Amino acid sequence: MMENITIYQRVRIVRQKLKLTQRQFAEQIGLAQTALSMIETGNNTLTDKVIKLICAEFGVNESWIRSGKGEMMKESPHLKELGDILVNLSLPTQKYLLLMARELLTVEKNLREELKNL
Repeated sequence: MMENITIYQRVRIVRQKLKLTQRQFAEQIGLAQTALSMIETGNNTLTDKVIKLICAEFGVNESWIRSGKGEMMKESPHLKELGDILVNLSLPTQKYLLLMARELLTVEKNLREELKNL
């Protein structure tokens, strides 16, 4: 039961689920790797700002990160619609759409990096 796990442990669980190193995870939310390491071990305070950054950047349910209640990840309100569209497309069009989605993800990631460096 996730309610018995500390908020610090839940941060580590999120990072591990996303298959990110401490450095990668920390960079995406504007922290140093050492600060994240100290958060994960409970040796550094987890501020509201950092919680909100984690939730916004990685799609984490804020209620879950704070209390362990509910689902870990927020479900996109568009997930069902995307699935419905995808299954009605031909296989070559599905492959093309997937390729375009991957490209968009790369562009968005690069844009976020640029914004962080401003």
